[in-house]
This record gives sequence, C-alpha cells and structure tokens, in this order.
Amino acid sequence: MLYENILAYKDGSIGLIKINRPEARNAIDSKTLEEIDYALGQWEMHEGVKIIVITGEGEKAFASGADIKQLKLKKAKDALLPGLSGLCLKIESSSKVTIAAINGYALGGGCEIALACDIRIASENAKIGLPELNLSILPGGGGTQRLSRIIGKGRAIEMILTGNIITASKAESIGLVSTVVPMEELWETVLEMAKKIINKGPLAIQLVKNVINHGFDTDMKTALLLEKYAQSILFNCEDKQEGIEAFLEKRQAIFKGE
Repeated sequence: MLYENILAYKDGSIGLIKINRPEARNAIDSKTLEEIDYALGQWEMHEGVKIIVITGEGEKAFASGADIKQLKLKKAKDALLPGLSGLCLKIESSSKVTIAAINGYALGGGCEIALACDIRIASENAKIGLPELNLSILPGGGGTQRLSRIIGKGRAIEMILTGNIITASKAESIGLVSTVVPMEELWETVLEMAKKIINKGPLAIQLVKNVINHGFDTDMKTALLLEKYAQSILFNCEDKQEGIEAFLEKRQAIFKGE
C-alpha cells in the first residue's frame, strides 16, 4: 500500500506507525484508518518486529479524533461495521507488544487507539479525552469499555459524561498513562521501554498478554486456570531452558520463540 496519511517504517525491532496529518491535528478519517490497519497487519507478520509503536507526526497531536466531515455522513448501519472498533481490537489482540507514544492531543478515536495499546507513554503537553457526547454520540471504538477497565467505572463514567479533556499529569495520576516525560524525551523513553521488553521471551510475552486480557473479563478461578495453562506451555518450551541457563551463566539469553 502507498501510504498517504501515515508513515510506517522499521527502527531496529520496532515497527512504527505514525499518523501523518499534522495540518488536521492527525484526525482519523477512513483513509487513515485503512492505512493504520494495513500497517498493523504488516508489522504483525514481520518476524523482525517485536514492538509496534503508534504515534502522531509533530508535537501537537497524537490523533485529535474522527474527521468531523466524514462523521456527519455516518448512518446507523455504519456503526455496525468493524471500523475503528475493529482496528482497536486488532491492536489489543496483537501478538506484538503495542505502545502508544502520545505526543499531544489524543481525543475521541485517538484516545481509543491509545487505550487499545498495551502501554501508554505521554509527553507533558498531552491532552486526553473522550468528548463524543458533545456531538450526541458515544465513544464507539471500545472507549466505554477499555477506559472503565483501565481507570475504573466511576472515573470513566465521569470522564465520558462530562467530556473533560485531562492533562498528562492527571492521566498519569489515575493510571490512564504509565509515564509522562518532556516532549524531547518521549522517543528516548519509548526506546528504553521497548529495549526492556524486547529482551524477554517472545512466547512468554504473547501468553502473558492473553492471560491478562482474557482473564480480566472472567472470574478469578477461571483466570487462574488460564494462568496455569499458559505456564504449563512455557515450562515445556526451549526458551524456558535457555532463560534459566543464561541466568545461571550470567549472560544474555538468546530466545528463539520455541
């Protein structure tokens, strides 16, 4: 695919997806959505990519939300299509670790894309919110569900009902983002985080994501059973032996995903 609205390139073991519509504060129209979806699929299949980072071009916006002109044309049937919700589900379900580098406004659909990522790191100038109710619609990309699971039901309801746009420091205090750094340190912080994860066992990474994501929505006994099954798989893998031997030999483990 020839990208028009995003940049997609590999930086070491990182597959980068950068929304590239700074003149529109990186608003997400249908073309942008299609391109992100395609790039995500490419990085998902790329054996050399261990981490997928999603961010925005410039220093003003990660993604400022949906393209309002296109939104005006939406009908009931359009809400039933995969659209943004389908993309966010793919991000959340990715076998790779996903990081949102929030470099400014992350509103509406932009916020929902960030919520679907495993880790959210924000610059100090970031502003985050789900203001859809101002247009008499609701966050339809999974925002009503993921936000409540991340920051709690009460805070999520208040944030969505009021449409409040919160600062990066507020987002960090309620657990919406894990880290806030100056803009000039954002990419360095992402790289540092990625480096820590890349050195871990790839099978363990995939399974821990599955156990947390699926276990969170079920009862404790079932979740603990999922955890045990995942551990039994890992106990029987070569990477487990390599990890233990490397630890005892005081060297860096060389994992093969086997």
